[in-house]
Order: sequence, then C-alpha cells, then structure tokens
Amino acid sequence: MRSRVLDESDRGLVERLLATDPVAHCFVASRLDAGVLDPQGVGELWGFPAHAPRSLLHVGANVVPVNADDAALDAFAADIGRWRSFVAIVAPVDTAFGLFDRLVEAWPHAYGQPRVVRERQLLMSCTGPSAVPADPRLRRATVAEFESYVAGAVAMYREELEEDPLVTNPTGYRRYVRSLVEGRRGFAVVQDGEVVFKADLGAVSPHVAQVQGVWVAPRLRGRGLSVPAMAGVTNAIVAEGRTASLYVNDFNAPAIACYRRVGYEVVGELASILF
Repeated sequence: MRSRVLDESDRGLVERLLATDPVAHCFVASRLDAGVLDPQGVGELWGFPAHAPRSLLHVGANVVPVNADDAALDAFAADIGRWRSFVAIVAPVDTAFGLFDRLVEAWPHAYGQPRVVRERQLLMSCTGPSAVPADPRLRRATVAEFESYVAGAVAMYREELEEDPLVTNPTGYRRYVRSLVEGRRGFAVVQDGEVVFKADLGAVSPHVAQVQGVWVAPRLRGRGLSVPAMAGVTNAIVAEGRTASLYVNDFNAPAIACYRRVGYEVVGELASILF
C-alpha cells in the first residue's frame, strides 16, 4: 500500500485532522467510536503519506476522503484497486470526482457507470436552537411504532436513492433502521398511530450530529409539517451540546427552504457517487 491502515496508536493524529472541520468530518469522526481503528472492527481508516499522514480515507460501505490532495487521491485510488466492495463515495465535490475519475481511468471495467450521482449537495449546519416553535408531537421513535417507521424509511429510500432496500437488502435494512430506533437516533411525529414525519441521526460525533432520512408522508406535504418537526429534531441535538448538520441535494428547493427557516446555513458542498 502507498497509504497505511491506521490503528489506535494513531488516534491522536486522526482526532487532530478531524477537528479541523468537525461538521464536514462528522461521519469519519463517528466511526472512531464505532471501532474503525480496531483491526477486528468494521471498516478501515487509511492515512497518507504513510510515515506522517495528513490525509485520511474511510474505507467501508462508504468511502470518505478527508483532507485529500492530488497526491493522496493518487495513493488512495491505487490502494483501492479494481476490487471495490463499497457502495458510495461521499466527499467535497472536487475530491469525490477526483477519486472516482482516477478509479475509472485505471480500471474502467471494474467501475463503469455509477448507479446514482448527486453532483452538488449543500452541507448545512445549525449551532443554536431554532427560532421556529417546535412541533410538540415530535419525539424519539419507539419500537412500538417500528413497522410504521420503517415504512417511512423505505419510502424515503425509494424516492431519494431510486432503489428499494427491501429488495436489495431486506434483512440488513430493517436491522439498520431498528438499530436507529433502539439507539434513540430516530425522531418521529405520530398521527393516529402512523408515523407521518421521520428523521434519523445518521452519524454522531462528540461535537456534531448529522440528520438524514428526513421524510414527510406525501399526502401531508406542503402543509407546514416539516419546519416545526425539523425544529424539534434540531433543538434535541443542540440541547445535547452538539451542532446539528445535514446535507441536501441542491435541486431539492423545498427541503433547502425548510432547513433555512429552521436556522441552518450552508457551510460547504459535497458530492455523492453511488454504485
């Protein structure tokens, strides 16, 4: 390898690199607590250059570069090679496409055309409680409403990622959503026993929580549900001493307007390339 697989002896170095932008690096920071530096854990964290890393690459289901310049992308692409097992590259726009272009150029038959490309996603954050009154019905989802919650999660997935998780990975996806609910990382508005709004905390670091999977029942869209519900999610994150963050497709004007009303501001731009 031109890069190096990092371990617990590198934790201090990794934490210093991630601290340069806690919002942008929230996902990778969340993987530290999940054991990514443990040889027996899930995924790996690579560093480049090997002798004194200044760039990182999370290698798991998601490939996520951190502070990667051209030299680092060259090294990471060479080390990833032709045998990919990841499902997405997520990074600042130039970095995401820089890594993808290198992989395709070296191994065109191994990578080919991605399934979905989100060329520009706005990275947004909110550091204080929302000025918008929160929906009093917003609360942590419970296992009792899991079936309704997972139905909303599946509907969101189909809309956003153009794929049905109950076809591609039914057991794994239900297990993942259940872990969110049991881990108190799922929020819901429940109406007559049905989850009509949901949002998850997809990545949580010591300083930031990243909201994902925001969904409103289609029949209730445009009725003012999302803003107060998102205000409640945001307030819950801020009350725990974290910055609330999320990223949203640049073409999703209603969602961007919602987040701005809640108090989120654009702090960066990402791209997601899904296989």
